[in-house]
Amino acid sequence: MPLSLAHVTVDCHDAAALAGFWSEFLDLAVDEGASEHFATVGRAAGASPVLMFIQVPDKNPGKNVIHLDFHAEEWHQYVERAISLGAKRIGDFSEYGGQWTTLADPEGNLFDIGAK
Repeated sequence: MPLSLAHVTVDCHDAAALAGFWSEFLDLAVDEGASEHFATVGRAAGASPVLMFIQVPDKNPGKNVIHLDFHAEEWHQYVERAISLGAKRIGDFSEYGGQWTTLADPEGNLFDIGAK
């Protein structure tokens, strides 16, 4: 199964508020269950990729606030492939009902590869 782009994720201070802005701008509804901690725009409408907003304690200087999320059935294989191409594993996570690995590309830009 091919790798597919699932989300464009934005680290932010208030997920629901920022999702509201993008919802209005894109004329897509904020998906059900939005909170200050986590929100998506476009999932219910079948948009691809879905915009995802996640509250973070601070936006660290040097950390990109928008990153790509990839999903695949055999996602661990793609993690290993990315590492073999020069990516660095930042961490493994299990939150919001999903599992993923955060990596940094050779220039330090963050992206995630997770379970579909």
